[in-house]
Amino acid sequence: MSSPALRGPAWVTVRQYRRTLWAALALVLLALAAVAALRIWDARYPDTALENGGWNPDPDNRAFGLLQWLLQYLGMGLALLPIAVAALVAGPMVAREYESGTYSLSLTQSVSPAAWLRSKLLLTAAGASLTALAGMGVFALGWSRTGEVGYFLWAEPYVYIPTGAVLFAYLLAALAVGALIGQLVRRTLPAMAATALVMGLLTLVLGAYRWSLMPVETVTGPAGPTLWAPGNGLVMDTGLLTSSGARFDESRCWEQINNAPGIDTDPQAWGKAQAQCFADHGVVSQYADYHPESHFWPTQLIESGILLALAALALYAAFRVLRARHP
Repeated sequence: MSSPALRGPAWVTVRQYRRTLWAALALVLLALAAVAALRIWDARYPDTALENGGWNPDPDNRAFGLLQWLLQYLGMGLALLPIAVAALVAGPMVAREYESGTYSLSLTQSVSPAAWLRSKLLLTAAGASLTALAGMGVFALGWSRTGEVGYFLWAEPYVYIPTGAVLFAYLLAALAVGALIGQLVRRTLPAMAATALVMGLLTLVLGAYRWSLMPVETVTGPAGPTLWAPGNGLVMDTGLLTSSGARFDESRCWEQINNAPGIDTDPQAWGKAQAQCFADHGVVSQYADYHPESHFWPTQLIESGILLALAALALYAAFRVLRARHP
């Protein structure tokens, strides 16, 4: 995995972590072989056409279910890749160099501290990006078949991250955070644990607020059957509307329903009491707040912008710490 064109700290870094590079390549090739094999197996079974123009896989088609299962875990692996990269940078690549004192040898080879750290980050960024790109290609190969059948919605984290540009923003943030924490902690295992914790929390926080970055759209319909979002929309909230258009809090009916006669003995009493309460408050329709699929790329760009800003701050701090300790 090394090249004769590499010199100095770049060549040393590739030599040190060539096993990691080979392992990443092996995992990508293994995933590609598994997805390709399942696609070939799946092609043996014709799909069942639906009246609405859609389709369902053949009931005997086990390959389709296995392909969905594999893609779910492949997507999760890609979503967690930045955490692994952050731990690698903070621990083995930076903190261990300080812990063992080997960084001193590098700095005696006419290499500046900034060049030493920059070479590690650039090579790791290249390797991680190529791994992510290859993994995304394998995921796309399977996704082109499974699409959004069943539970595979475009907004799920294991689909949203591997099919957009935000994965690369997470990787850059991971590199910067790992470089900063590795220099601050300077011990391999504590640095890996601290970096994984920070990146894990960042991933959870952005995942929790991801769909608050853009305003939702609303669809309304008559009260009664379940109201679905148009297309493949991601439903965020549902509820009832009164004749004035105000949103109605269903908890206002709980006391009236619980006090209705025969509620504990008549199976139909609950439905009648609820219908009466809705009529008393003028409930005539329902609503659903949702994100349409067209919000995918705008959300990706906003989230990527946040991550890149955090990466820039962490990277600036990392080099400031480096210059302060090695002027």
